[in-house]
Amino acid sequence: MGKIVVPMYITLDGVMEKPAWSAPYWNEEVENFQNTLLHACDSLLLGRVTYEEFAEYWPTAKDEQGFAERMNSLPKFVASQTLETSEWNATFLKGDVVEEVKKLKQNDHNMLVYGSAMLVQTLLDHDLVDELHLIICPLVLGEGKRLFKEGQTQKKFSLGISKDTATGVVISSYVAAEI
Repeated sequence: MGKIVVPMYITLDGVMEKPAWSAPYWNEEVENFQNTLLHACDSLLLGRVTYEEFAEYWPTAKDEQGFAERMNSLPKFVASQTLETSEWNATFLKGDVVEEVKKLKQNDHNMLVYGSAMLVQTLLDHDLVDELHLIICPLVLGEGKRLFKEGQTQKKFSLGISKDTATGVVISSYVAAEI
């Protein structure tokens, strides 16, 4: 059975929207963590908005660590009812995204989900998130879309690892657990 892995940049008050605010906290420790996750997955699972933003940037991106090359070479599965053509190695999941993701997991796909707030909330609602990696930046924004929406059903996770970085970021990794 495949896994769904969600790394998410969030603030102390739980905001995850438009994480450009995370840039001052980026360092080699965060980069290494993200590289490890990316190289351990078989594919990306993205919402439409994140896919469109990534498809504009990544195909021409370059770096020495091989992150861009890996991003570009991985198959992408995109939850979208509106997109029809792929410019960036994608298969669009039409219809019931929960059922489509369940099928992918049964095929031993280890999928990494970037951004995609609505998709992540749907996956959480249906107990499809296997690992949740919170990259918590020492910042309070006071407003913005939060990872866990009001009325979220109870979910239980077990702490895997937790480590702090030189920039004050705390990376906490959780594994889905039975309630």
